[in-house]
Amino acid sequence: MLNNKSSIKIATYNVNGVNGRLPVLLRWLEETQPDVVCLQELKAPQENFPETAILNAGYNVIWHGQKSWNGVAILARNAEITEICRVLPGDPEDEHSRYIEANVHNVRIGCLYLPNGNPAPGPKFDYKLNWLKRFALHSSDLLKQDLPVILAGDYNVIPTENDVYKPERWVDDALFRPETRDAFHQIMAQGWTDAIRKLYPEETIYTFWDYFRNAYGRDAGLRIDHFLLSPQLQSKLIKAGVDRHVRGWEKTSDHAPVWIELSV
Repeated sequence: MLNNKSSIKIATYNVNGVNGRLPVLLRWLEETQPDVVCLQELKAPQENFPETAILNAGYNVIWHGQKSWNGVAILARNAEITEICRVLPGDPEDEHSRYIEANVHNVRIGCLYLPNGNPAPGPKFDYKLNWLKRFALHSSDLLKQDLPVILAGDYNVIPTENDVYKPERWVDDALFRPETRDAFHQIMAQGWTDAIRKLYPEETIYTFWDYFRNAYGRDAGLRIDHFLLSPQLQSKLIKAGVDRHVRGWEKTSDHAPVWIELSV
């Protein structure tokens, strides 16, 4: 990890279009200066990622883009990124750019953008559940390697009723259906720690507010952006939070950045 700091700050942020939201992203990076950032939903083909702007902001970066949809990236401030893979194993025909994994500061970091799955039931929901099965196999393999691992990103999973405003309205949604939550909890049972819930087990915490019906103003949100920590990192977790004010900026994403701080 870092040699000259007592802690490392890692963030995840579904930017909802990296080029359209670039001023928001750069403003947030300058304001908070996280050491590592996982970005999702770039909505940019590989050649259109704003690499120069990110480098000028002080970050090295690897990314896997896709035209119009999806896309993931890992940024590291003044640090090397060693890419491990940019595809979730298990389906060679899956062309969605939803996963990228790298070593940064001697930590294995997986950045993911899990499928939404709506409408459910249907083919999109089937794809989501299949993706979760592949992710469960990969997360299990990572634990067997006895590495310090962080799996961060937009999971499109509402784990419990405490993670959504008016849960009764979400019972048929792919983010909250029993199959989705069961798959997520099976992954957690492998030995992962939900960083936010470890520090804030009962608090109402949201990371996403829809653009419609003044959801942000009413605080009618969801918690769907998560950090899962391997056992090696559980005791190093010292802080966590949501930069929810960023959701109130002009031309911003419908997600807010989420972050954790680990002791070195």
